[in-house]
Parts: sequence; C-alpha cells; structure tokens
Amino acid sequence: MKLGLHIPDFTWPGGAGRLGPDLADVARSAEEAGFDRISVMDHVWQIGVVGPAEHEMLEAYTTLGFLAAHTTRAKLLTLVTGVVYRDPGLLAKMVTTLDVLSGGRAMLGIGAAWNEEEARGLGLFFPPLAERFERLEEALQICLQMWAETERPYNGEHYHLGRTLNSPQPISRPHPPILIGGSGEKKTLRLVAKYAQACNLFPGPELSRKLEVLRAHCEREGTDYDAIEKTVLFNFDVGEKGENVPQLVDSLGSLAEQGFSVAHGRVAGVSAIAPLEIIGSEVVPAIADL
Repeated sequence: MKLGLHIPDFTWPGGAGRLGPDLADVARSAEEAGFDRISVMDHVWQIGVVGPAEHEMLEAYTTLGFLAAHTTRAKLLTLVTGVVYRDPGLLAKMVTTLDVLSGGRAMLGIGAAWNEEEARGLGLFFPPLAERFERLEEALQICLQMWAETERPYNGEHYHLGRTLNSPQPISRPHPPILIGGSGEKKTLRLVAKYAQACNLFPGPELSRKLEVLRAHCEREGTDYDAIEKTVLFNFDVGEKGENVPQLVDSLGSLAEQGFSVAHGRVAGVSAIAPLEIIGSEVVPAIADL
C-alpha cells in the first residue's frame, strides 16, 4: 500500500506571505515521510466540503510546477483536472512540461469537472454534463495522440487540432500515467478501462461493487484489470499525539484487501509538519507489506 498526500486546503496559519515556504516544507516532509505522490485539486475557489469559497486556493498546474522544484521523488498530479478548464492540446503540453522538468514524475489526473459555481464566477467554459463527458473522452484521445509522437490532425466532435506536435516528448514512458477520478459506472469507469492506468474512487460501502463494475468494463474493452492502479480518497487524522494510528492502519489494511494499492489523503494539520512525521514513522512502516 502506497500513500499519497492530497493538499486541498491552503488556508494555513502563516497566511499568503508564508504559503510558498510552508508548502515547500510540507512537500519535502511528505517525501521524507515516505509518501509516494503529492496531489492538489483543480479548483480556483475553495470547495464547500473543505471551507468557504473565499478561502485561499492556488491554481493547480502552477502549484505542481512549484512542487516539482521542491521535491525529487514524489509523483505529481491533480485530483483531478477539470477537463473543460483547459483545451486538451494545452493540457497535454502542460503535463508534458511538468513531466520533463520533474524528471518523469507527472501523472495526468482528469475528470469531467463539476463545480459550476466557480466556473460561472470566473467565466470558465462549463457546458452540460453530457458534453463534458464527450469532451473528456476526446481530451484523453488527444493527450494520447500527442504523447505518441504523431503530428497528424485530430478531428473530433468538439475539438479540432491541425497538428498535434509535442516537443519535447514526456520522459515518462510510454507516457505520463493517466488517472481518471470518479465512480460513475456507465461513463467514468468505462473511460478508465479504455484509456487509463489508474482510477480514483470515493470511499464508502459501494467500493467493492465499483471495482466489479470496473472489472466488467475491462473485460469488454480487452484491458487487463489487474494492471489498473486502484486508488481511493482517504483522510489521514493521526490525532494530536498519534493516538489514531492503529485505526488508520486497520482502515488501510481493509482497503488493501479490497484491491486498492494507493490511498490519497488530506492530512489533518499538515502545515504543522508533525502529522507527516508521525505517518512516516508509524503508518508507512506498518503498511509497507500490505
């Protein structure tokens, strides 16, 4: 079982003036603790389950570039890119740039987008849900085409690219891994089976059934189900002095038994660094063989 540090909240005690140095400290500490990857949300306003919209929020790919400069090992990704926030040709170029400058550590986390309020607020493109899923599939096709070193045109229903030139190519081979976020059984999990190397699911009692749905899609698409990395959102709250560690280890063990190999999670009190140190000394060793 591997751990991913997810950073959805930038409203930290030091304020905006300290946010850069504090974020760099968090990222370095996460690597030292043994986290396999670091992710951020692709939002421009804070989301309701984390805090008020007015709380601090950083643009995702600028932040990932900053994190690349302050880490050496961790994979870097969004959980997850809202497909309609950037045209796919530009998105492929951005992920390529992140991969090259990080030494091959980029992943493309992507989904259909959902936050209409922030999109309308800042004038971002936000078509109806059915169209967003159509654009998601075309974006996946475009990214894969650009990473396949072909320059042929792409003509879809929504996107038209005259020349899919992408130089330099990513360091990751055959391309940066694609993770699709979401649990939708008819569309999202089908796209995982057809295009992705990883999925990210929401925790809950239906997890096992979602994996069976994914397995069925893989059978129809001719994809090796076992080759897809199964990841799940997970909240890490070690407690003030680490008193919650045994419960966390048990929960991670249960997820591993279901077939999950990565838990991406928000760490309570992450800016204080101490929770990361507790996870590194007590949780990471306990789950290493799960």
